Amino acid sequence: MKRGHLYVIAAPSGAGKTSLLHALMRRRPGVGFSVSCTTRPPRAGEQDGRDYHFIGREEFERLVAAGEFIEHANVFGNRYGTRRSVVEAALVAGRDLILEIDWQGARQVRERLPEAVQIFILPPSRAELEARLRKRGSDSDEAIARRLGESVEEMSHWREFDYVIVNRDFDRALAELEAVFEGQGEASCRDRPELLALTRELLDN
Repeated sequence: MKRGHLYVIAAPSGAGKTSLLHALMRRRPGVGFSVSCTTRPPRAGEQDGRDYHFIGREEFERLVAAGEFIEHANVFGNRYGTRRSVVEAALVAGRDLILEIDWQGARQVRERLPEAVQIFILPPSRAELEARLRKRGSDSDEAIARRLGESVEEMSHWREFDYVIVNRDFDRALAELEAVFEGQGEASCRDRPELLALTRELLDN
């Protein structure tokens, strides 16, 4: 059986990553999301095995010591991680998986599974990124300012990814993302010249 592919996808908050991934999966129903482990308790409506694998801190630390995670992180006192055995079982079965994480997790995956395809989603401008965050209507001005500050750190790692897609036009960005999944993502390679000017503007403080 043909081995599946692991796709690592990262983006700053507000770049439109989640909307792109949901649209992609409607077009490619055979692609699945990798379900992470966490030590935090389930929130209302969350289901074990669907949203996360909810495990105790002691079990999590045992798995870390055993080298079971291809990436793991501490977020606000809770642990999160992606199990190597779960990912490997899916890939061996021929399934393509999406791992939606930040640049730090992507770096860990790169070290442990260098064959994973890594994709970064950029907004077209800082102004558009802020407008999208405000359009959500769920964050205070202080929270938006914090997210914009965090986005600069996140976006500064764009060169570490194989492909960089600019979500300027949703349909075009979706087509470019799907092309990467089809093995035809040359137009989205990170070394194209036009990215330099855009990233300078995005990262200019």
